[in-house]
Amino acid sequence: MALANHKIAVLKGGPGSERAVSLKSAESVVEALKSLGAEVVEIDVTSTDFTVPGDVVVAVNMIHGTFGEDGELQAILEKQGVAYTGAGVETSRVAFDKNLSKDKFVAGGVPTPQSQILKLDGVDQLRLSLPVVVKPPREGSSVGVHIVHTDEELAAALADAKQYGADTLVEEFVDGKELTVGVIGGEALPIIHIEPVSGFYDINNKYPWMSGTGKTNYHCPADLDIETTQRVQEAALAAMKAVGVEVYGRVDVMLRKDGQPFVLEINTIPGMTVSSLLPKAARVAGLEFPQLMERIIELSLEVRRAG
Repeated sequence: MALANHKIAVLKGGPGSERAVSLKSAESVVEALKSLGAEVVEIDVTSTDFTVPGDVVVAVNMIHGTFGEDGELQAILEKQGVAYTGAGVETSRVAFDKNLSKDKFVAGGVPTPQSQILKLDGVDQLRLSLPVVVKPPREGSSVGVHIVHTDEELAAALADAKQYGADTLVEEFVDGKELTVGVIGGEALPIIHIEPVSGFYDINNKYPWMSGTGKTNYHCPADLDIETTQRVQEAALAAMKAVGVEVYGRVDVMLRKDGQPFVLEINTIPGMTVSSLLPKAARVAGLEFPQLMERIIELSLEVRRAG
């Protein structure tokens, strides 16, 4: 689809914890769309009270995390009759909630770490053996994620988890390579191996421009044999299918040392900053950033018209 002379809205910011990342993603997207000749309307969304001009062809959703990625924004846009990019209302809600998506993975036979939902009222007991990963079920960008090796670390992680909700997801710790797989239109992009210089891939290592301290090396395509590459990509595609995510997304995977992949989660609004992973993988596949955005818009409009 040629975007020249089409009016396109870019929704950015949002009221959630990933506002700064969203603003950076939007900068890149706006530049790419303008390079294709589109007329871009930037909308800084700070609450549910926002309006998209009625003459836009599509609203590009670049609001990461809470509100932008959990189905709420999508529902508002549908009420306004505005076509938008990415996953729909229900698939966004399920993919964003790690508890709900975990259920879909298990039901769909997708390889994923063993887990339990732990209530934070002090009644539930941990059934999994340490080490484990404690993560808020409804946050993104590794916000509030802790890798726990001792009882003391577990107590601290659960205390921190209370600020994010009444329960938390606890998963078995998978020791191995951290990978991510972009998926566009049902096709898996080249795998990226994520290698933090220190620690794990938390928000500081994901976005060093925010903290000034993190650093991560990225290897794309990942140095994997053909069989392992196929196994990881198939797991990513199975995860997208199990949740029913439309258009595009990025699937995070741990690759155990024996070559077994374990799907962690699906990001339905993956980052589009200069350091973001989906654009890196698309570029290796021969798709430059403007063409990537053009493809996402084209696929999104097909899905919205069909729905």
